[in-house]
Amino acid sequence: MNRRVYQLVRDKRAWEGPPEPAEAEAGQSLGAKGWYTRGYLPHYDQPGTLQMVTFRLADALPAARRREWEALFAVEDGREQRTRIEAYLDRGLGACHLRDPRVAAAVEAVLLYGDGRHYRLAAWVVMPNHVHALVELWTLPLGRLIQAWKGTSARDANRLLGRPGTFWQTEYWDRYLRDEEHFRKAQRYIEGNPVKAHLARRPEDWPFSSAHPKWQWSGTDRYRGAQLLNPGPRRVSREEQKAREAEGRQECRRSDGEEGARTFLSATTEIEQGNGGRQECRRSHPRTEA
Repeated sequence: MNRRVYQLVRDKRAWEGPPEPAEAEAGQSLGAKGWYTRGYLPHYDQPGTLQMVTFRLADALPAARRREWEALFAVEDGREQRTRIEAYLDRGLGACHLRDPRVAAAVEAVLLYGDGRHYRLAAWVVMPNHVHALVELWTLPLGRLIQAWKGTSARDANRLLGRPGTFWQTEYWDRYLRDEEHFRKAQRYIEGNPVKAHLARRPEDWPFSSAHPKWQWSGTDRYRGAQLLNPGPRRVSREEQKAREAEGRQECRRSDGEEGARTFLSATTEIEQGNGGRQECRRSHPRTEA
């Protein structure tokens, strides 16, 4: 047990103080936990917050190189530790399954599928062995959202690669964004990661990123709610799916990413039903209309 992490979570809860009654009710209805930990890292889970999230492939820190990266987790300063780990991930170690364009596209499609419905996705990048996302929480707690992302994309990726086994590392890293300056710094880091890792000359050159020109936004100020105008796969209703199956027709035009997105839909629908139906989106920032 990491006593330092548990103490950090207690300190953050004390610093934040009790939530307002309306906030507490909204968080409780969605199953949000506020500050918590599973023994490794502190997490913050509350609707309406903007979060920077990072999750990596299971072998992004290879066991054969444990002596190299194990010392990184011993760094006491949290910011310095994170900086060193990110730099290590950018070396592109492990199998780097996300280098495969099919797999990267499938992961990107899963990220985008719930955008505008369960959360607002403001920035993202799919790197060779990890993923960064900047997301505003709406109807799903952070833990369940990451679980849905990872579970759906892992099934799709393993099917595309013809492999069994664990795809993502169990833990993930997250940090809630305090203000506009923090948001813009996180956005620049996410979209500039391929340049920093010497994979692209410019952020917009990386194909699996929110900086790529194929994505059109409703406004330039994503902090205040700019939305994607081309948010990815179309939702296929259950009625349409049943009709296709009854007629014995093959869904030839469905992409691998769309298949994964529909699996994600099933997972989030189940969560919604458990919450007594879809919750009203509680946003901390106004939405910019297209």
